[in-house]
Amino acid sequence: MATPKASIFIYKGTDRKGQKVQGEVSGSIVAIAKAQLIKQGVRTKIVRKKSKPMFASNKKIKPMDIAIFTRQMATMMRAGVPLVQSFDIVSDGVDNPSLKELIQQIRSDVAAGGGFAPALRKHPRYFDDLFCSLVDAGEQSGSLEALLDRIAIYKEKTELLKSKIKKALTYPIAVVVIALIVTAILLIKVVPQFADTFANFGADLPAFTLFVLAISEFVQKAWFIILAGLVGGIFLIKELHHRSTKFRNLMDRTSLKIPLVGKVLYNSICARFARTLSTTFAAGVPLIESLESVAGATGNIIYERAVLDIRDNVSTGIQLNQAMRSTGLFPSMMLQMTAIGEESGSLDAMLDKVASYHEDEVDNMVDNLTTLLEPLIMSVLGVLVGGLLIAMYLPIFQLGQVV
Repeated sequence: MATPKASIFIYKGTDRKGQKVQGEVSGSIVAIAKAQLIKQGVRTKIVRKKSKPMFASNKKIKPMDIAIFTRQMATMMRAGVPLVQSFDIVSDGVDNPSLKELIQQIRSDVAAGGGFAPALRKHPRYFDDLFCSLVDAGEQSGSLEALLDRIAIYKEKTELLKSKIKKALTYPIAVVVIALIVTAILLIKVVPQFADTFANFGADLPAFTLFVLAISEFVQKAWFIILAGLVGGIFLIKELHHRSTKFRNLMDRTSLKIPLVGKVLYNSICARFARTLSTTFAAGVPLIESLESVAGATGNIIYERAVLDIRDNVSTGIQLNQAMRSTGLFPSMMLQMTAIGEESGSLDAMLDKVASYHEDEVDNMVDNLTTLLEPLIMSVLGVLVGGLLIAMYLPIFQLGQVV
């Protein structure tokens, strides 16, 4: 039987002291909303379903929103607040309508007698198998609040790592795009003015100037085609990345070979591998099952296949560090720490230290990358803009020499 979908109701009434109050309350039907308000001591005059704004656009639910939701739920449950009531408290403090609706759907499924993990599995877009498996393990072991806390730490550190990588890539991309726009404006608007001036010289122009004038004429005639090609190319790459597994695999392999950036991605993959395996293993998930979850969390097809090979080798009785060593993809420090963790029985703690180390490495590399890219970007800008200016002023210099 389908659970009634929770809705938001607007109410107006008076409290126990007779003072006027108004606000919002969630419930599947008006009667349930009124019953909740009566429990709170509110005598209702108006209770009606909140209408959706005509032109409102639903905000996307970002991974960081899920991390914050997990942290809030962990805090509520550690404080002894019942699970269903925790959903209500967290939902009331959410501004994003899409996230509020998601929380209410999960709350309705849990209130109807289903478990927390089954309710999350109905929303695979926001809660992956790793998240659901850890919540399920927490429910089974009776330590849900501790597992939610671990998941919250894992999600927060993962999103922080992603933001650092985006930070490293956003700045150079933005500067290059601005440089291309400035160059296009110069070619379309400024260079033609010089071309009209040069036409009255009656002298031969330098080869470099002729080359720039030819580029300018081409851009003036075909700027729309060039723009459409760039937009279409970006759209095509996005679609191929979304739909084609082969293309995604090619991108994953190529990304690790990019100078400077590849090293950052390598360390981030190692950090995600160690952090995910540490979290799942500490939660009591068997190592074989943990490795299955870790494979998808690496975010790179090369390491995903390597982790699946590690899982197969571990299932035959080979130690984890030996299975990792056989792939040739992991740094020696991680292999040594894993071996120490296996021997001492503290694998989760050792992997946690490895994850923290690689996260710090990513942080340092992002700072160094930004420092290295700044002079490189300035050089590119100098070549583009300076080259155009030199090409335009060369005939003027030659004319001055003749005179």
